[in-house]
Amino acid sequence: MTQPYWQEVISRLDAKIGNSIGKLAGTYPHFAGEDGKFDNIGSDWWTTGFYPGMLWIMYDMTGKERYREAAWNYDQVLEEWFVKPTEELHHDVGFQFLSTAVIKHKMTGDADGFRRGIEAANFLAGRYNPVGRFIRAWNADRHGWAIIDCMINISLLFWASKVSGDPRYKHIAIAHAETTMEYGIREDGSTKHILSFDPENGGFIESFGGQGHSVESCWSRGASWGLYGFINTYRNTGDVRFLNTAKRIAHYFIAALPEDHVPYWDFRLESLEGQSRDSSAAAIAASGLLEIAEVVPAGEKQLYLGAAGRILRSLTENYATWELPEHEAILLHGTGSGTSFIDVSLIYGDYYYVEAVAKLSGWKHRIY
Repeated sequence: MTQPYWQEVISRLDAKIGNSIGKLAGTYPHFAGEDGKFDNIGSDWWTTGFYPGMLWIMYDMTGKERYREAAWNYDQVLEEWFVKPTEELHHDVGFQFLSTAVIKHKMTGDADGFRRGIEAANFLAGRYNPVGRFIRAWNADRHGWAIIDCMINISLLFWASKVSGDPRYKHIAIAHAETTMEYGIREDGSTKHILSFDPENGGFIESFGGQGHSVESCWSRGASWGLYGFINTYRNTGDVRFLNTAKRIAHYFIAALPEDHVPYWDFRLESLEGQSRDSSAAAIAASGLLEIAEVVPAGEKQLYLGAAGRILRSLTENYATWELPEHEAILLHGTGSGTSFIDVSLIYGDYYYVEAVAKLSGWKHRIY
């Protein structure tokens, strides 16, 4: 795994993503099927930050103004949903605003990006249940639900504490991480998706399989959310409990990978026959593994760096659409769950692949 290899991949991404601007800029891609065309889902959907996030990374890596121009207005559009009726704005404001408003402010100093990032952090903090010590997932009647995905979203709160000097955001993030660590991570490092609490007294009730195969299984993308979320929490707190939890999930994830290092959509399927892979889980985990490699002692680095490299090389050489120039996505064979978005291209898989490759090519503008 040499630096020139990943710089060459950045060049290939520049060609691929640069060509997409005319088709995708100003749209809200979520998934692409066999025809290779992304849908254009509503601007309040949880994935709307990932395409502009890719554009911002490519702007940072190449200096090309067309990326900056194409990414510029996404956070403004997202902000409008704070005053419009929607059920789609919830715990995932971290995904939506970290890769739009926050990265925009970090790279350009834009005051509106800063303001919108703080606005989103306030919204996320407002979902905190202080009795149960968790951030509520989704909307409707799910008052007592928390999910593993939110371990990534709390990075928005750590950012808000740093830039505002107000520790309340950080306290909420830490409390949510501690609750997830206690109830959502099994002893062997496997993860649960949905945790249910009594919203009145905060007592833990049960867990649900959610997007995983069953309540006792381990949804591979959920594991990748947990891996990345806990290492981010360690980086923002220095609390070794969170590092050890990230490593425990990482060890389970690495050990459960098939020969080509890209997981099936769940790690505990009764049979693999006819089951689909999830390239998005692979990309997310690889980016998180690179973060672990940066903070562990020298003798441990290769375990995580090597695993990330193997995953990313497999994605690059076996799952990418380099030979399909009209295909709008980067990665094939993503899976949302066992019942939806099966064997498609997913925009968040593309985003985390770009993010991980950028890290291996020297990118330093972390947004988590």
